[in-house]
Amino acid sequence: MMRRPAPVVAALAAFSIGLTGGGVRSSVATAPSAAIQHLVVIYQENISFDHYFATYPHAVNPPGEPAFSARPDTPHVEGLGAALLTANPNSTNPANGSEAHNPFRLDRSQAATVDQEHSYTQEQLAYDHGRMDQFPVTVGRAGPPPGGLPADLGRALNLGYFDGNTVTAVWNYAQRFSMSDHSFQSTFGPSVLGHLNMISGQTNGIVAVRNGGSPNVMIDGGAGSFTVTGDADPIDDACSPSKRVQVRMGGRNVGDLLNATNVTWGYFEEGFDLHTVNSNGTTGCARSHTSSVTKVPHADYVPHHQPFQYYVSTANRAHVRPTSVAMIGRAGDAANHQYDLADFFAAVEAGNFPSVAFLKPPAYQNGHPDYSDPLDEQEFIVRVVNYLQQRPEWRTTAIILTWDDSDGWYDHLMGPIVNSSVGSADVLSGDGICGDGTSILPGIAPGNRHALGRCGYGPRIPLLAISPWSKRNFVDSTVTDQTSILRFIEDLFLDGRRIGQGSFDAMAGPLNNLFDFTRPPNLEPLFLDEKTGQLRGQESR
Repeated sequence: MMRRPAPVVAALAAFSIGLTGGGVRSSVATAPSAAIQHLVVIYQENISFDHYFATYPHAVNPPGEPAFSARPDTPHVEGLGAALLTANPNSTNPANGSEAHNPFRLDRSQAATVDQEHSYTQEQLAYDHGRMDQFPVTVGRAGPPPGGLPADLGRALNLGYFDGNTVTAVWNYAQRFSMSDHSFQSTFGPSVLGHLNMISGQTNGIVAVRNGGSPNVMIDGGAGSFTVTGDADPIDDACSPSKRVQVRMGGRNVGDLLNATNVTWGYFEEGFDLHTVNSNGTTGCARSHTSSVTKVPHADYVPHHQPFQYYVSTANRAHVRPTSVAMIGRAGDAANHQYDLADFFAAVEAGNFPSVAFLKPPAYQNGHPDYSDPLDEQEFIVRVVNYLQQRPEWRTTAIILTWDDSDGWYDHLMGPIVNSSVGSADVLSGDGICGDGTSILPGIAPGNRHALGRCGYGPRIPLLAISPWSKRNFVDSTVTDQTSILRFIEDLFLDGRRIGQGSFDAMAGPLNNLFDFTRPPNLEPLFLDEKTGQLRGQESR
């Protein structure tokens, strides 16, 4: 069944006439659930806020790179000011040794970078009790990019940042739509944690383990429970490597709540269809692309980037295909809401746009360092946004563009610790301590009142709201986290019902301030070039 239609009264804009400064003004008040009937979450990989927005909205604009010029009314963001660029604490902390360094700009020729360390414990060490000054020595990894950087840069690479000449599309979307500069990971740690938190707000509650319980991916969560702290794969996913640690999660996720109220939804990840043959001849779990930027081949589908596969209730472990395009997003079909990316476009084209859609590109376009990069990522993001703006459903659509974790890239702003943890993996406030111990969320089991290994908020990540209902050229400083997306879904489609069982969604900050539901939607399109990120027709300016 489709999502329940909003009441007719709420679905219509309520207009009022008032006098302001001697003139007549018309205003609009629309219920968010009527304004936004299609939510698309583009969930990218491994970027901190400062890595993409350190100097926003000021770009260097060197010859040969796409130029970026900010609107004169662009608001301030919590980026890197002069002091942090020239006298950064990472440049003066002797613990960083010869790799003590100030942040520095990376240009388009340096888009291919190595992956940085971003484990649960190491990220806490980088924060150095809130001083934010041990990034090179704790989470830095040496490697590309070559040229134009000091020869002794080494592990200080994670202090590098891009500006609007490389992440041009993202900066242009921030100019037209709205963004947050205070959005954080729900907890410290890598991809699996970010994905699980987005759909359930809970990383405690492993109910099955395969191939051993490595301390790199799970820890004792207290009261006989275990908490995921690393990148374990989902048990029995057809593409999960046979020798890697695999886990299954208990508890509820947002898919369970959407199913209970007959809201259409789906998770669409490239490579999920094991029957498709790519242009390079690859198929099955080995379907792959090679980035022209990184030169690294990589499988399109990454099992630990598919969070619904960790739950029995929402898994499609054999990657069964939907029985028809008309059934995409609907309950009761064999695909169980888990699809290939191509299925999203097929469903929308057929007039079957799901109410909630999570999109995951082929790995080479997800932005993850090592095998992806900002330029490949940009092509995917622009392709999706350009496409959706041309759809008749655009008027009632919102896109949330965000990332799953920081990858260990430097970000100078420490968020509030809203959930403490006192366990062997925690080191933020001292050995075995993260936070002051006064705010501790439970696990999924009633007997686990203090679930360990869930300290957060973690690193700051970018988040943008792209919609006709977005505030224009707006920066929101409301403190939010990955479960703010979960809360937004719950408020729009589930009458505010929460996950429960210790989920972060109960205390998540709202995303509503990124939108303006008191005015008519702004339907002026912003079509960008996939290669340059610039406004179409202005690439040479």
